[in-house]
Amino acid sequence: MKTSLNTSSNLLQKHSKIAIGYFILIAFLGVLLRVFAVIDLPINYRFMVHAHSHVALLGWVYTALTTLIFKLYLDKKTLHTRYKQLFWATQITIIGMLISFPFTGYAFFSIVFSTLFLIASYFFGYLFFKHSSTIQKQTNSYKCIRIALWFMIISSLGPWALGIIIKTVGSGSSLYRNAIYFYLHFQYNGWFILALFGVFFYILEKHKIILAKKIFNRFFWMLNIGVVLTFGISLLWDKPSFILYLIASFGTLLQGIAFYILSKHLLADYQKIKNIFSPVLFKGLKVVVLLFMMKLIFQFVGTLPYFSAVIFSNIDFIIGYLHFNFLGIVSISLLVFLQQFQLIQLSKKSLLFYIIGFLLTEIVIFYKGIVVWLNIDLINYYPEYLVAVSLLFLVAIAVIFSQQFKKKQAVKIFSQK
Repeated sequence: MKTSLNTSSNLLQKHSKIAIGYFILIAFLGVLLRVFAVIDLPINYRFMVHAHSHVALLGWVYTALTTLIFKLYLDKKTLHTRYKQLFWATQITIIGMLISFPFTGYAFFSIVFSTLFLIASYFFGYLFFKHSSTIQKQTNSYKCIRIALWFMIISSLGPWALGIIIKTVGSGSSLYRNAIYFYLHFQYNGWFILALFGVFFYILEKHKIILAKKIFNRFFWMLNIGVVLTFGISLLWDKPSFILYLIASFGTLLQGIAFYILSKHLLADYQKIKNIFSPVLFKGLKVVVLLFMMKLIFQFVGTLPYFSAVIFSNIDFIIGYLHFNFLGIVSISLLVFLQQFQLIQLSKKSLLFYIIGFLLTEIVIFYKGIVVWLNIDLINYYPEYLVAVSLLFLVAIAVIFSQQFKKKQAVKIFSQK
């Protein structure tokens, strides 16, 4: 039994390394995209954006999340072979997208690999639904992971619809843009966020900290209804009926109430929760909580007609917000949880370095958005500054990646106050 557990742990640690490998790749592609504003490069910018975004969502986040979910719910000897086969099949599709998108954009091979990835993700969902135990299905954490996977499946309706939309009304139509926003919304706000909540609840449950059924149900349904209703924010770019603004605002309000309910009841067990995590990981989680609160504020501001018009006409605000969620809330949570389950090694300095790199990148991106909004002069050498902070962020991820090939020291580092 012990040998089996060690084998499983080694397998999932390797998969976590691969996930971080994708992370450093997308950071490199991010730097490359920033360099376009400084020098001419003999590559297609839009094609590179497609590669960057697909590998970010499907390489780093999907691989990291599914590795965590497998460890928590499906780590059974009978499933190891099937999981490994599915894992490597999925990696082939991701690598296929990484190779094809920079050279062809949305064309035959990239579409084939994207389609195969969606099918592989459905199989992972099937494994989870079928092989989770009856006892697991009674837990709050399972309910969050289950709805997260359904949001993942629902989000895929966006990519499936693109082909039909292009053939019928064209890629310049509002439907085309809305299909992309549909996919992004239910990936970021549905699949990613609910899965992370699920992992967090799992950790609490293993330490006998369980929300009462009534409290959890309030949180759960308000949060999920909010996820559905806040898709309306993604449609506000088209200046729709005022009713949609109200629906989107109500969705944000529901999510705010859900977060308040959760926070209020977890604060009663604050010391117990603090003792579960190492000091550094707990501080990392506090950063995530702060970022999530800011996200709720950003969402509400985005439902106000004036600011909605400003945001959707300002590409830097959009990019800044997407990176705020992806690099901040989602990625910091993943790093913390992967370390918590000893799937990666993460030192205090490397996590701090990452957070500093993230904050500097966000400041520089949002700075340009504010400059454009207020119609004031941009500082000299802005593109070079953006390249510089992007390089700093790349180095931060490279440091984390390099730590995965050193002897295990992270646990000792994190046990220090």
